[in-house]
Amino acid sequence: MLISQYAYFALKSTSMTASEITARLGIEPDEAVIRGSRRPADPVIPAAHCWRVVCRTSGMTVDEHIAHIVDRLFVHAPQVGMLAAELDRTDGGPGSAVLQVVRVFEHPAGEPEDLSGPVDGLEKLPGQHQLLGWHLDRRTLEFLRLTGAELDIDEYAYG
Repeated sequence: MLISQYAYFALKSTSMTASEITARLGIEPDEAVIRGSRRPADPVIPAAHCWRVVCRTSGMTVDEHIAHIVDRLFVHAPQVGMLAAELDRTDGGPGSAVLQVVRVFEHPAGEPEDLSGPVDGLEKLPGQHQLLGWHLDRRTLEFLRLTGAELDIDEYAYG
């Protein structure tokens, strides 16, 4: 099995641009999306401006992707949370802050399963891909609490 995965933290808004979010936080995003940049009307696509801090490093587990993002943003979490709450009020509902995990199974650019040698004396069997399984530690849960972020996990099969 091949697995491609990454994670990002995003602030989304229909009213505040990624540039304005950057100015408010003083943190440069890794990616930014402009509302309506693909289709400006009926319906607007993308539906919201988006400010993202992303980890796309191959070979990392979901835990490691998330830890990289949390390490980068944790000191700013209270400030991010205040802005997220403001965006929720301004845009009319929750969901402006999200920690997103994206995993694609059988993606041609995905990482193959490592079946080489035993681990701790145990034989590796097919279907036990080293990137499967993950958990959220206390620091990550505290980050989600401080930022008011939702956790969203998307898993897809390629093709």
